[in-house]
Amino acid sequence: MSDLVIPVALPLAAAAVSTMLGRFPAARRVIGVGTLLATTAAAVDLLLTVSDGSVVVGHIGGWPWPLGITLVADPLAAIMVVVSSLMLLVVLVYAIGSPKTSDETGFFHPVYLILAAGVSLSFLTGDLFNLFVAFEVTLTASYVLITFGGDRLQVRHGVTYIVISLVASALFLTAIGLVYASTGTVNMADLSDKLGEVTPALRSGLGLLFLVVFGIKAAIFPLFFWLPDSYPVAPSPVTAIFAGLLTKIGVYAIIRSHTLLFSHGQPSRLLLVVAALTMLIGVLGAVAQDDVKRILSFHIVSQIGYMVFGLALFTLAGLAAAVFYIVHHIIVKTTLFLVAGLMEERAGTGALRRLSGLMHTAPVLAVLFLLPALSLAGVPPFSGFVAKLALIQAGFDAGAHVTVGVSLLVSLLTLFSMTKIWAGAFWGDPMESDTIEPRRLPPLMVGATACLVVASLAFVVAAAPLYELGEVAARGLVDPSVYVTAVRGG
Repeated sequence: MSDLVIPVALPLAAAAVSTMLGRFPAARRVIGVGTLLATTAAAVDLLLTVSDGSVVVGHIGGWPWPLGITLVADPLAAIMVVVSSLMLLVVLVYAIGSPKTSDETGFFHPVYLILAAGVSLSFLTGDLFNLFVAFEVTLTASYVLITFGGDRLQVRHGVTYIVISLVASALFLTAIGLVYASTGTVNMADLSDKLGEVTPALRSGLGLLFLVVFGIKAAIFPLFFWLPDSYPVAPSPVTAIFAGLLTKIGVYAIIRSHTLLFSHGQPSRLLLVVAALTMLIGVLGAVAQDDVKRILSFHIVSQIGYMVFGLALFTLAGLAAAVFYIVHHIIVKTTLFLVAGLMEERAGTGALRRLSGLMHTAPVLAVLFLLPALSLAGVPPFSGFVAKLALIQAGFDAGAHVTVGVSLLVSLLTLFSMTKIWAGAFWGDPMESDTIEPRRLPPLMVGATACLVVASLAFVVAAAPLYELGEVAARGLVDPSVYVTAVRGG
């Protein structure tokens, strides 16, 4: 029970303490790092507990289901909490070393911890209303972080992000109201049975409404338009954690709802089409950009398509590959945005037309970019290749040949766009400003980024046991009876 509560309650309590220590920046940093270390340890212990496919349930306040607040950790939720806690920890260390997030105002660390609590609650909650609450906690913190620094461009694009998020929240609350009016409950385990009793037309309509709500959060086609403009303008640590985690909350919600509440038990043509278009439109947008962060932002959209592809197959292999791909993408995409921040710190810009020769002036930075870039493109033997191979095999087995073909084309275009960054920023002669006034990279920023690069390489070495863990999570999604029985109390 404590391992369920710690990832949510501890960051909230630490945020309150950190707020009171506004005049002591060193203390805020210690509290932030210590809290996320403890959260990560609790998450790992939780994952070890459910790694055999079991489910841990906690009814807050002793209220019986489905009345009270229920926290649930199955293998998928535990995996997501572990990975998100690790990313939050590493990015916080990076942010401490970054001059742009030195937190002179005193609110960066408290808001960041509130974000951490909201992310954990999103994965662990067992009912729709508290999923809405978790979304709102996360979004409220993100509104502050995305405009951190008060730059005019940040505020302008931040307003777009806020408006779209508010629209999604209103739709989500409407959907929850319709579900409650139809079934009398919002507990997801209870809904897995009661939604089967409503008319097929109503159930399909609710499923589409939830797909739109969570699709906005996940940035699937055609609901992704807000992301490429909003993410690049935020400080690099904020962009990295948003890119790595926030869209994956939406993907997690789509997977959870479509396997537990709206399961088809067979491939979904709608999701296959959405997956293919998300992959293709996202990568075409990336190819057309001339700024490192904008290229990477469009790739967030493109890579979401691969995850939806695995879900759309509705097979054990497809879902296992989707879980495996999500973990790979969180690590690699977070790493690449941290590298983009280092490039801006080194050269003062992320525009490719103003970058050149970084391989000569900052060879460590070149290595830190090259390894995750090759992984994102799916070049063997990196983690992206293993993840995409698993999805392609699952797609062939399910007969989704067209979507498989699109995924292969998108991989080639992803490699092209990564080559575009490499040729523009790292190849060629150094810029004159680099040879005259070289900027020294902060050690904490480099160290945090290097840790994630090593983690992505370790992901390849441990691919077999990690995929097996993904299969365990997928079994619980294909057959949610263990989840439902555990929430009901056996």
